[in-house]
Amino acid sequence: MVIGPDGLSRCWWCAGDERYEAYHDEEWGRGVHDDTKLFEKLCLEGFQAGLSWLTILRKRKHFRAAFAGFSPRAVAAFDGDDIDRLLGDAGIVRNRAKIQATIGNARALCALWEASATLDELVWAFADDEHRAPPRTAADVPATTPASRALSTALKSHGFRFVGPTTCYAFMQAMGLVNDHLAGCDMRAAARA
Repeated sequence: MVIGPDGLSRCWWCAGDERYEAYHDEEWGRGVHDDTKLFEKLCLEGFQAGLSWLTILRKRKHFRAAFAGFSPRAVAAFDGDDIDRLLGDAGIVRNRAKIQATIGNARALCALWEASATLDELVWAFADDEHRAPPRTAADVPATTPASRALSTALKSHGFRFVGPTTCYAFMQAMGLVNDHLAGCDMRAAARA
């Protein structure tokens, strides 16, 4: 835990950066049920693999512009010219495999919709917060869980990529499928609500 200048207790990982603290306080761990927001976060978690989340957070506005606001239908229509454009865009993480995965994930989401399903229904079937004790320290927060491994398998079966168990667990934390705000964090109760 860290105590901010405002006197609030926060999880250790957001200390020292105002943008990170705002993300922690206002977004991280809050339940999200909107397919476009879930899609955006899933893609950004894929881009984050091997990097810090703060790097992605600082580039998020530019990612949104580069990927048409993460509109799944718009991104699904991206072609080779779009890939070339994105590879030349210094405002995002320029990784061909991650860019192609984002386009593929948009197509996978559109296929879900065509099958009368939603990303919301798919991911929330793996919500995993019912019987867990609140973590007290960073050591109590796992990198993966059985639920994140199962979610990874389910997403892959629907054609999603860059959705390994660790990425899925970070996604679950961020989107409120689990509440990993530390015991004593002033945002824990708000995330649960």
